[in-house]
Amino acid sequence: MRELLQHYIDGKWVDSEGGQRREVINPATEEPCAVISVGTQKDVDKAVAAARRAFVTYSQTTREERLALLERIVEEYKKRAADLAQSMAEEMGAPLSFAITAQVGAGIGGFISTIAALKDFDFMEDGPGYKVAYEPIGVVGMITPWNWPLNQIALKVAPALAAGDTMVLKPSEECPTNAKIFAEILDAAGVPPGVFNLVQGDGPTTGNAISSHPDVEMVSFTGSTRAGIQVAIAAAPTVKRVHQELGGKSPNIILDDADFQKAVAGGVASVMLNSGQSCNAPTRMLVPGKRMDEVIAIAKAAAEAHTVGDPNGNHKMGPVVSETQWNKIQGLIQKGIDEGATLVTGGVGRPEGLDKGYYVKPTVFANVTNDMTIAKEEIFGPVVSILGYDTVEEAVTVGNDTEYGLAAYVSGGDQGEVRKVAAQLRAGQVNLNGASPDLMAPFGGYKMSGNGREWGDHAFGEFLETKAILGYSAKVAAE
Repeated sequence: MRELLQHYIDGKWVDSEGGQRREVINPATEEPCAVISVGTQKDVDKAVAAARRAFVTYSQTTREERLALLERIVEEYKKRAADLAQSMAEEMGAPLSFAITAQVGAGIGGFISTIAALKDFDFMEDGPGYKVAYEPIGVVGMITPWNWPLNQIALKVAPALAAGDTMVLKPSEECPTNAKIFAEILDAAGVPPGVFNLVQGDGPTTGNAISSHPDVEMVSFTGSTRAGIQVAIAAAPTVKRVHQELGGKSPNIILDDADFQKAVAGGVASVMLNSGQSCNAPTRMLVPGKRMDEVIAIAKAAAEAHTVGDPNGNHKMGPVVSETQWNKIQGLIQKGIDEGATLVTGGVGRPEGLDKGYYVKPTVFANVTNDMTIAKEEIFGPVVSILGYDTVEEAVTVGNDTEYGLAAYVSGGDQGEVRKVAAQLRAGQVNLNGASPDLMAPFGGYKMSGNGREWGDHAFGEFLETKAILGYSAKVAAE
């Protein structure tokens, strides 16, 4: 069992001041695989103080110096790819092949897109008689989740480094080892002491200490909407900037002229990806009611093609991250059955042949109505809800009938109609006809899915302050 009992503060690994031990459970075996020390207020105070000291000099570095630093991080990151993948297979249950390609790849993608954005970013703009300067915001507190751990760490750390900020990171207590390796990567790349600090811990103790800290100028949080509300409440008395990417219940509208085999099977596969643990998963599939039987057949075959088992094997899906998540998902699947949805495949309990581990059956419900619990609550598991509609207008109305607004999906043969539907959807990112991800496109949510954006140059504004300098163009008076 790995021991992660130290924090990385001011360029050194240091013991916690009074932190309690907390075990990390391997979701495939239900056995402890690591232990962390939960960071205390004193630990956070030390990390924030180190970040404030480092800000004095790091905030004055040049674009060229920051680019060189980011490029060194990418090179060191590549050297540790296998270690990072193994840590996520063990602690969050990601199949090893998926961990190395998608999970590790997403992290490096965050740095590559930031490098591209930094090269062309204008930190000073001209106005009529004034200048607008974009300057580093200061010390940034970062709280990241377990479902895409490296992705979310990179999408905060990379733009903050590019902007000239310093930072304190608290990764998820469910999946902490990749963050320790990440700290080692930054250390090897020569990130100056105090610029990046890592404090392991949980939300109520360590996360709250970061969110409420008076010397933290901004807190960037990714996680559930419930937890995001608590972060905002803790941050409010210090009037710091709060940047959040929260939950989702994304609609996937399949129009009548779409390629149903591609759109339905692709939609199911997108939900099963990462064991359903993605905030932008297209979990509400809206299809023409008259074609429900056809959709059911395609969705059933697509879901049942997803084998479930040991993350170190050749399976498409591993377990979900924890017993808590497993119990929540099981309860919601049962709720779908109880409320009268048609169970197409899957259901409660573990998949056949698996009597240990937090494994969930790939599950599809049909004939779901939007007032059912499974159509409203974020399940965060491999569960698809198929809803029928009579008109496109009804599909758009139902698609928008959610407190969330992170992502939406539209498929159809008439590109003009697809774009028309997309324009009416209240979501921060809309995917048309299964388009591939774009690392420069902004990502973030409307409504209770958060505020602010990630990826590319749109992330820069989140980590910068805006200063207007009046009279900049005026002639300097003679002495």
